Amino acid sequence: MSADLRSELEKFLESLNIQTSCVEHPPVFTVEEMMPHLQEVSGAVTKNLFLKDKKKKCLYLVSARYDRQVNLNDLAKKLGVGSGNLRFADEAAMLEKLKVGQGCATALALLFDKDQSVKFILDRDLVEGGYDTVCFHPMTNAATMSLRPEDLLRFLQETGHEPVLQSFE
Repeated sequence: MSADLRSELEKFLESLNIQTSCVEHPPVFTVEEMMPHLQEVSGAVTKNLFLKDKKKKCLYLVSARYDRQVNLNDLAKKLGVGSGNLRFADEAAMLEKLKVGQGCATALALLFDKDQSVKFILDRDLVEGGYDTVCFHPMTNAATMSLRPEDLLRFLQETGHEPVLQSFE
């Protein structure tokens, strides 16, 4: 299934004339597992968190630079959902909305959030930090795809996902 989704993603990016490069690696479930495979990658590597608010009214995908601390209480306050009200969403919700499971959360999966029900929170540094590329899983945790930050923004616009830029220190 992930091969078909990856192919669909690649075709969509190609239709937008977005250039990407990919590094294949064994399946990884944490950034720590992934980093040894990305020694040759010069872009900003990301970590991605799929969250929900306490009342389960909103789903959020957070993409931040891999070495950033994402404090859920601080983020909840910034998003106006109240401290303590953000938590990890379950894998079933991620599969339903983004078509990926645990270890595969990625901004590129927003292509499959057809009703734009997932709010996208993006680390401001990824698009304003001067990186040549930003890196995400391409619908599988057995590869890492790099694309230019401006192409990521164009991809998001084309999928109807206006990012909410946040600073994570």
